[in-house]
Amino acid sequence: MDGGSGLNILYVETLDPMRIPWVELRPVSAPFHGVIPRKQAYPLGQINLSVMFGDRANFRMEVLTFEVVDFPGCYHAILGCPCYAKFMAVPNDTYLKLKVSEPHGTITVGSTFSHAYACDHENFELATGLTNSAKLPKLGKEAEPAMPDYNEPIAASAFSPTEETRAVEIDPSNPTKMVQVGTKLTTK
Repeated sequence: MDGGSGLNILYVETLDPMRIPWVELRPVSAPFHGVIPRKQAYPLGQINLSVMFGDRANFRMEVLTFEVVDFPGCYHAILGCPCYAKFMAVPNDTYLKLKVSEPHGTITVGSTFSHAYACDHENFELATGLTNSAKLPKLGKEAEPAMPDYNEPIAASAFSPTEETRAVEIDPSNPTKMVQVGTKLTTK
């Protein structure tokens, strides 16, 4: 689960073994951000799936909407804020526990530190490998350097800049610390 994610993501590598036909996907025209810095990703589509926490004696099931993506990931799915809200789940990152309230008692979902470390390590290796490999040109048609040049335009593709940006200084004592901000953001 990722409390920082604004959506639920399901990898196509997970969808296919579930034997769910791709015709079940609803088209999506909106991209999402955060997979590769300064680029947006377009999902293959959306799908509603039932998700259950608990066991036969005490469970909770809800229907969640997932964005189905066709790029590598080390997880089967990412459950984000919409999942937390729907299940009214409370995470505790320190103890690797997720608590879901249910009329028959609290449902606790957890993991081990070694499993969490292995997942984080695999995710890091995947992201590093993707950035430095030939797979990135496939996703974005052009490989980005390890440290992007924010003055260079990026080619339009499945991953493309969301809009024109400008550099804004974030630390007056260190003018090299900059952040890119969209120039077409509303004042709100």
